[in-house]
Amino acid sequence: MSGGVSAAGPDLDEVVELTRDLVRIDTSNPPGRETPAARHLLAYMEEAGAECELAGPDPERLNLIARVRGSGEGPSLMLMGHTDVVPAPREGWSVDPFEGVIRDGRIYGRGVADMKGELAARAVAVARLARSGRIPAGDVVLVAESDEERNVSDAGMPWLVREREDLRCDYALNEGGGELLRLPGGRSVVTIGIGEKLVSSARVRVRGAGGHASIPAGADNPLRGAAEITRRLLDHEMPVRVVPGVARALESLGAPDPAGDEFAAWAAAQHQLLGGLLPAMVRSTVTPTGLEAGEPPNVIPLHADVICDCRLLPGSTEQDLRDLVAEAVGDDVAYELELLEPLAGGTESPTDTPLFEACAAFARERIPGVEILPFISPGFSDSYWVRREWDTVAYGFAPVFSTDPVTYHEGFHAADECIDTADLVTMTDLAEHAIAALVG
Repeated sequence: MSGGVSAAGPDLDEVVELTRDLVRIDTSNPPGRETPAARHLLAYMEEAGAECELAGPDPERLNLIARVRGSGEGPSLMLMGHTDVVPAPREGWSVDPFEGVIRDGRIYGRGVADMKGELAARAVAVARLARSGRIPAGDVVLVAESDEERNVSDAGMPWLVREREDLRCDYALNEGGGELLRLPGGRSVVTIGIGEKLVSSARVRVRGAGGHASIPAGADNPLRGAAEITRRLLDHEMPVRVVPGVARALESLGAPDPAGDEFAAWAAAQHQLLGGLLPAMVRSTVTPTGLEAGEPPNVIPLHADVICDCRLLPGSTEQDLRDLVAEAVGDDVAYELELLEPLAGGTESPTDTPLFEACAAFARERIPGVEILPFISPGFSDSYWVRREWDTVAYGFAPVFSTDPVTYHEGFHAADECIDTADLVTMTDLAEHAIAALVG
C-alpha cells in the first residue's frame, strides 16, 4: 500500500492507507468497473492469509470474497461493503475527489464515507483475524460487492445471494448507522439500522386530448391535472405506522405521538438529522420528482406524467401504494398509476440478538450513558438481499463518533465528502469487537 500518513500509529496507518488506495481507484457508477478495487483488496487479504476469490458474472464488475473459516461451533458473520461510488463532478470540491487528501485529521474523497472507508475498516479487521492464526467458532466472511449505488446490473449482491448459497451467514454488518447524535439536556444517542423501507418509482399519468399550443383556450391540457396531482402529493401527509423496533426507540427518546402535530417539530428540536429521519421512519412517502410530457413546445400533449419516488414502510404492498396515492389525489382527477420498477426492500431484523447487543455494548463502552436508537432507513442498502434471501440478521452500524454527523451526511453523494481518520480506527475496532463477541 502507498505511504504518506504521518506517524499516528499502526492502527491509523493501516486503515487510512487502505481507504486512500480504494479512493484512488475510480469506481464511479455508472459505469462501475469495480474489478480493480476488488483486485486490490484481493492482494491485501491474501497477503494477510485469508481465503480469497473474485466472483461475479461481469469481468469488469467482480466482487471480492475473503473468508476466515471457523470450527463450525458458532454462528457465522459477514462484513459487507460496496466498492462502487456515485460520480464526483469536480464542481464544488476543494480537493481532487479521487486522491484521498488528508487535512487536519480528516480524509476527503469520493467514497470515504459511502463507503470505502467503512469497507477498509472491515477489511483490516478480517485481515488481522487471518494474520493471528486464530480459528473462530464460525466463519468470518468479508464481501466487497459491486453495483450497490444503482443496483441495475445484477452483478453484485443480488447475483451473490442467488448463485453463492455457500456464502450465507447468520449475521451481517453493513452500512447505514453508527452516528453519534448529541441531544438537548445532555443526552446522546447512537443510531443502528435494523431495516429499510420498500423502494420503487412510479408514473402517474394524466391523459388529455392534445392540440396546437397556439389555441389553448378550452383545450384538454393534461398538464393541468398533472400539476394538481403534484401539488396534492406534496401537500398530503401520509398516515403514521410504527414498526416494533422504531416504537421502542421512540419510547426511549420520550417522543410525542408520531401522529400528532407536534412530532415533526419535536424531532427537529432534538437534532437536525432527526428532524428528517424520524418522520420518515413512521410514514410512507410518495414524492414527485419529475414531470414529463415528451412533446415539442408548440403541441399540447396527449398525456403528462408525474414521476414519483416511492418509499413504503416494511410490510407494505403495491396495493398499499395505490391506496396511498388515491387517498392523496382524491377522485376528481383521473389518472393511471404504473410502477416503473418492482418494489424492493422492506426487510427488518430483530433487536434481541447477540450482534445487536455487541454493537450496543461497544457504543456504551466508548460513550458512557449513550442510548441506542434503532431505525428504519428511508434509503436502500444491500442488507436487503441477505435478509430476504438468506434470512440473515443484518444491521447497519459503523461508529462515527468523531466526525460531526451533519458534515458526515452532507458529504454523501456531494462535494467534499469526508470523515475523520479517527472514525476509521473506531470502525475497525468495532468490527474486531463484533468478531470477538460472536465467533471468538
